[in-house]
Amino acid sequence: MSVSPTTRQTVFRKIAQTSHTTWPAYDSTPLYDRSSLNGLEEDIRTVAAAWFDHDPLNSVDEFVSHYPLAYVEFRPHDQYSVGTRYKMAQLFRVFLLKEIHGWNHETALVTYLTHHLDLCEQLGLETVPDQSTLWRSWHQRFTADLRETVQTAARTILIKAQNAGVTVPREPEYHLPSHSDEEDESGPEDHAVLDEAAPITDHIRRVVFPAFSLDRGEGCEIHENAYWDLQMYFGLRERLAANEGARSFVYESTRERTPLGHAHREHIRGLSIALIREMYRQAVNRLLDEVAETEQFFRAGIIAIDITEADPFTGDRTGHEDEIIGTKEQTDEYAYQWATVQLVGNAVPIVLDARPVRKGESRVELVTDLLDSAEEMVHVDNVLMDREFDSQHVLEMISQRGLSYAVPKRMQTSEKAQAKRLLQRDQDRYETDRKLHLGKNEWHKTTLIYRRIEDSEHDDHRQYSVFMTNCGSGHLTEYGYRWEIESGYRSIKRFMAATTSKDFGLRFFYFGFACLLYSIWRAVDLLVQVELTGDYEHSPMVTADNTLTLVKKETGIG
Repeated sequence: MSVSPTTRQTVFRKIAQTSHTTWPAYDSTPLYDRSSLNGLEEDIRTVAAAWFDHDPLNSVDEFVSHYPLAYVEFRPHDQYSVGTRYKMAQLFRVFLLKEIHGWNHETALVTYLTHHLDLCEQLGLETVPDQSTLWRSWHQRFTADLRETVQTAARTILIKAQNAGVTVPREPEYHLPSHSDEEDESGPEDHAVLDEAAPITDHIRRVVFPAFSLDRGEGCEIHENAYWDLQMYFGLRERLAANEGARSFVYESTRERTPLGHAHREHIRGLSIALIREMYRQAVNRLLDEVAETEQFFRAGIIAIDITEADPFTGDRTGHEDEIIGTKEQTDEYAYQWATVQLVGNAVPIVLDARPVRKGESRVELVTDLLDSAEEMVHVDNVLMDREFDSQHVLEMISQRGLSYAVPKRMQTSEKAQAKRLLQRDQDRYETDRKLHLGKNEWHKTTLIYRRIEDSEHDDHRQYSVFMTNCGSGHLTEYGYRWEIESGYRSIKRFMAATTSKDFGLRFFYFGFACLLYSIWRAVDLLVQVELTGDYEHSPMVTADNTLTLVKKETGIG
């Protein structure tokens, strides 16, 4: 059916009347201006969803020719300094057609336009551009960012049309973006990985997310899942704050109603830290049950306990001195700190539990709390910790549970003296038993192991590191597994929403939800590897961004 002023009026009236939807994006938010390509992509997504939902409008070609571009400023994306016969808006539509139909060369596009002169008239073309003009326009006139926007917009149009039952020229490719410069370009084998990951990701999401609840009561207009989708959306965009994220989420979500940023924060603030931890543990238990069905999952073994900190806090911490505490490096800076317990070694590195660290809490309290959680979920053999946990009371508590441990020791006077003697003898390794005083004539027996660091930058006693263990020197090789928790923290922080709020519960929820997204990623990767190869390697086959984008797709975002 040809597009008439009446049908166009119907589509845009629907957009204008849809709750929480304003269009164009340039006029509704200071995030974008008329030259913003991100704004253009969001607008095409919004209009396409409403356009193809209108029954008579069933042609992607007509959408391209009738989409309003008068308000778009293409000048910053035009690399030609002088005018040409064809305007940027005309070329944008032409190349949108080329991408939608999936033609690799301009010749096919020229042929199509030559045989569809009525379409040329709708596009405002008096003549059909030749092949060389189109090639130069795409490769020399359009900026790289504009070419990418054309490709993104074409994919969006295909998806929205297909979802509405409209016949499309080709299947849309579900492009999964990556933030890592180290990842290779996608090859044929990557499509098999992503095809396998998609249903697994959807299944995991359906298993895990029901453990979370805002307890808002009945009759709420916005579905609770929209809050978790929004929180996940924050994780898909680096350093995205709630208000900014909620505004963008309106355009990316297919939901009719989505939470406002302040409403989202208020609901999260209503959750106690105890409740957040309980919901988190329930979600992780569900996740463990899924991966435990594979032979490759080791539901026993090694865990690592560690503390990470947020970026240094530079504001006024008055009234929050017990929550915004010093940094691990004992500097004059302050930061929020979080403690976690995570599976390492041969197991998939899932974060079993997380908790905030407050001023005055002892390391024994922290480790006891996290060990209690871990031992309820999995069988624990060995505990790895950083040197900030080299307290004799922590080590005694672990030993009394019948567990082994490996912890680096901070060098005091006696350890430095021993290291100097080893250096003089050119000795690489040394073991000695040691009793650590617990008080009241009570002692903890441990073994000190001195080990020379390969390729050390020092030429004195600092060439040596000292470890404490109750399980013999053979277990020191396992301490190398602890690097996984540091690597995990980098990914977890990548998934966190940005905030300037001092609310302790809100801050902790953001961290905990990021831990959950990280754990989902690693669980999905395990299941995909097992399905495709029958084995599991720690180097991920599925990237973090792949997993989050698949979750995003399955929850109706984008």
